[in-house]
Amino acid sequence: MRRRLLLAITSVCVPLALWAVLPLGSGAAPLSERIAKDRRVIERKKGRERNLTADIASYSRRIGTLQGDITVLQARQARIQGDLDAKRAELAEIQADLRAERARLARLRARLAEARAALSGRMIELYKADKPDVVTVVLEADGFADLLARTEFMTRVTKQDARIIAIVRAARLDAARTAKRLDRLEARGQRVAAAILARRDEVAAIKEQLVERRDSYAAVRSSRRETLVAVRSSRKEVEAHLAGLQKEQAAVRARLAKSAGLAGAGPIKRGSGRLIYPASGPISSPFGMRWGRLHAGIDIPLAVGTPLRAADGGRVAIAGFTGGYGNYTCIQHGSSLSTCYGHQSSIRVSVGQNVSQGQVIGASGNTGNSTGPHLHFEVRVGGSPVNPMGYL
Repeated sequence: MRRRLLLAITSVCVPLALWAVLPLGSGAAPLSERIAKDRRVIERKKGRERNLTADIASYSRRIGTLQGDITVLQARQARIQGDLDAKRAELAEIQADLRAERARLARLRARLAEARAALSGRMIELYKADKPDVVTVVLEADGFADLLARTEFMTRVTKQDARIIAIVRAARLDAARTAKRLDRLEARGQRVAAAILARRDEVAAIKEQLVERRDSYAAVRSSRRETLVAVRSSRKEVEAHLAGLQKEQAAVRARLAKSAGLAGAGPIKRGSGRLIYPASGPISSPFGMRWGRLHAGIDIPLAVGTPLRAADGGRVAIAGFTGGYGNYTCIQHGSSLSTCYGHQSSIRVSVGQNVSQGQVIGASGNTGNSTGPHLHFEVRVGGSPVNPMGYL
């Protein structure tokens, strides 16, 4: 009765001691709460990273679209530049033609001025000379020879006047035609100049679009990189903090478990067999073939530091690190029967030591080739593994 009362009091006091010993943060929160909080933060950040990954994929598609648009615009800009060069060459030819026609028109105007001056002078000369008509020339002739001379003179004067008049008329017509041609050339030059200006404006607008698209591309890329760096850095900081808290918690639990002794092992669990269960918990992996080879015992998931009991009284044959078993203890219970305990975080017995059934011999852990904290428990007969369930 007294022993049962002591166990009951101990089972209540140990959890209280655990909460009392666990370090508190700046907000006076227990270590386990701080660990849970960090885990929640990490999960949120991982969710943020998943969302960011989706955003990055969206940005990548957008960047691809922008790059395609830029390529199209660059090709269009090259075509417009070719048209602009052609228009500039055409304008240069027109301007050369204009210069030639202007020079010709200047010459024609000079000739016209000379012809007009000559004609004006001739008219003045005829007016002053009071040129006789044909009848006067005939009547005043002294003879036939004089008449012939006077007639030839009149013919020459008439031909010279006619030539001057013809020159003046031709110069006027040529000047009019040249002026019209200049007007057409100037109008054409203005149209070409307007087309060139329009092309230039279009090229400038396209270049502006290219600059805007490239700036957008750079902004998206910069934003993506900054967001990734910030999220990853923040998550790593929280994970490092969590690892420190978990390490601290494991050390506290190990110290508490070591000081708790039998009281921390919990009640003894019995089955129908000779042996007791080394710890209370579900069986996650039974004895038998697994992954193509024999799983030589049973696995019981346990938190790191959970006390382990000897399944029966006997002598410790093995106590130390043993390959994939990690920290490994084997106890002989007579000439052929033995039990073994693998992946322990700590061993509390030594080789040759005698132990009694239910005595704490170590603490569960995750050493050796282990996928998580658990106890690997074996029963061996003559050194060969057998199904522990036949003895529990």
